[in-house]
Amino acid sequence: MNKSKIFGSMLIIAGTTIGAGMLALPLASSGLGFGVASVIMLLIWSLMTYTALLMIEVHQFAPTDATLHTLAYKLLGRKGQVVASISMMFLFYALCAAYIAGGGEQLHSKLTNWFELDIPMQLGAILFTVLIGTVVAIGTHSVDMINRTLFSLKLIALAVMLFLLLPHVSVSNLVELPVHQGLVLASLPVIFTSFGFHGSIPSIVRYLGKDTKTLRWTIVVGSALPLFIYLLWLVASQGVLSQGDLMNSQSLNGFIGSLSRLLHDPIIANTVSIFADLALATSFLGVSLGLYDFLSDLLKRKATAGHRVQVAIVTFVPPLGFAMFYPQGFITALGYAAFALVVLAIFLPVAMVAAQRKQQGVDGYRVKGGNTGLVIVTFAGVLIMLVQLLQMADLLPAVG
Repeated sequence: MNKSKIFGSMLIIAGTTIGAGMLALPLASSGLGFGVASVIMLLIWSLMTYTALLMIEVHQFAPTDATLHTLAYKLLGRKGQVVASISMMFLFYALCAAYIAGGGEQLHSKLTNWFELDIPMQLGAILFTVLIGTVVAIGTHSVDMINRTLFSLKLIALAVMLFLLLPHVSVSNLVELPVHQGLVLASLPVIFTSFGFHGSIPSIVRYLGKDTKTLRWTIVVGSALPLFIYLLWLVASQGVLSQGDLMNSQSLNGFIGSLSRLLHDPIIANTVSIFADLALATSFLGVSLGLYDFLSDLLKRKATAGHRVQVAIVTFVPPLGFAMFYPQGFITALGYAAFALVVLAIFLPVAMVAAQRKQQGVDGYRVKGGNTGLVIVTFAGVLIMLVQLLQMADLLPAVG
């Protein structure tokens, strides 16, 4: 197996995950306190890694180029395929909308400061979409190469950011307890979505082949890297800013502004801003690649230039429309994405694995845990969906 491809695939998984989590976590967990937020993240990482391994179990008996669309039809029939397709499109479009909204906001802020012009917010969203869309339309290899560069720069920016922020960490901020007990539940959908890389698994399988051992290693390491970085990020963000300051930051620019005002250091604010740009770009690359491949399979389009342009239009225009009309919708879009992610990353893997185990018996790789594990993760998915519904009904406090 090509070690360069394995490394690149790990970075695609990590890059896809970190973009959502790094930027949403300080806002989503603002009222939790470091200890509670860390426990929730560890539990959700375990849940998402387990269900990702279930997807690897499913892929072992399918063609290398199989997408969720084809896997669901094979194991669950036409109804399962429809559910998978709707969930996939809803999730990917919601995540892409979130990243375009966040990336457009960041790019608009920079263009306005650089050129000192009254540039419409929508222009930032359009430019951000065109840049990422062009890379994705070229192919997975181009995403891999660009993502490696951006991810490396992101790690450098992260190291600098943590180096500047950690000396300002206050232990008293880290030991704060949740402001409201309801916030513990209310934070689940956004934190859950922050570990959502499952849509990229078919693209990774296509890229690496069906070497189960390699795929398992890639999934575990690729998802563990974001977890480690998330914990460091929680120390830095929740240790520097009090719960009140975090809860008053309603957007990415608001969060960066809070850091700048508190620390009186423009270098820190600029570093965080650069990291935010890179995080959004790498996450948008991974998610939009998964959506692009899915739509290409769904629409039966080939790898010709004309067909690539057609798929790119269908991939990027709908989420761009959301960002154009709701440019401040970053956290909102991530929260609604939790509905589809529960179906995509929990319910469907559990259903497909259960069906495949009946068909294949004990042959091949099996994720440990048996039926008990499948039941536990299913109940976790039901809980996350219930929390989001309660938030929509204003029965739980909003986060971010």
